Amino acid sequence: MNTKMSMIYWKGEKFWVGKLLEHPKIMTQGETLEELEDNLKEAYMLMTMDEVPQGYQVKVNALFCNRR
Repeated sequence: MNTKMSMIYWKGEKFWVGKLLEHPKIMTQGETLEELEDNLKEAYMLMTMDEVPQGYQVKVNALFCNRR
């Protein structure tokens, strides 16, 4: 799954802290920016893929508009 999202982040007293703009409830921390980004990716997958069985499929649907 290839999804692009925006991360906002800041330096706390001890760790880098960040969240996803598209999913503000997904928030985590890391000792480095790289670790923070990895932790956000993992948190996103845990939140969105919870209870999805192995062997799932993905289909992208396009929306069509009637032209007048």
